[in-house]
Amino acid sequence: MKTVTGLFDNYDDASDAVGELEAIGVPQADISIVANNSDDWYDDGGTSNAAEDAAGGAGLGAVIGGAGGLLTGLGIMAIPGVGPVVAAGWLAATAVGAVGGAVVGGAAGGIVGALTESGVPERDAHVYAEGVRRGGTMVTARVSDELADEAERILGESNSVDLQDRRRAYEAGGWTGFDANADPYTDIEAERDRTRNASPL
Repeated sequence: MKTVTGLFDNYDDASDAVGELEAIGVPQADISIVANNSDDWYDDGGTSNAAEDAAGGAGLGAVIGGAGGLLTGLGIMAIPGVGPVVAAGWLAATAVGAVGGAVVGGAAGGIVGALTESGVPERDAHVYAEGVRRGGTMVTARVSDELADEAERILGESNSVDLQDRRRAYEAGGWTGFDANADPYTDIEAERDRTRNASPL
């Protein structure tokens, strides 16, 4: 098994990538999604059981669906340093420390720790976590060796962020790594960052 990850500036592109992963045979239970929710784009009405679903191994079929790739049944969680996120899947459960159906606080290392424990290089894990903090959506999948190349292609071509370019952009602004103790981005800061990243250099 191998872990593959992609970062997206908007949820729709991430949702499309999830659909493509499922189409090549990646089991729903092996796909996770974590999307920034600083602007409250998703509201579960306070009835979220995403931590319980994620801890129990619920597949994305139970939590992602609807016309136009809208999220349904996902839960809102807080990840240290990132703030409110809409999340589902095995990585989300690890990142928030879901145990026995309850969110009990950050797992060791939070989102960076969850990524590195699953095989993502630490240097890359910091960029993925910062990308979600700044308004992005991350898709992570555990895939068989046979599907690894195709899954990497999907996550690299589905309007995903070029991780090296994004790292350079963050570092040009003085960023040195994801800080779980930093204040989460506000919706205004996240939108400003998305707009800046969408603009040609």
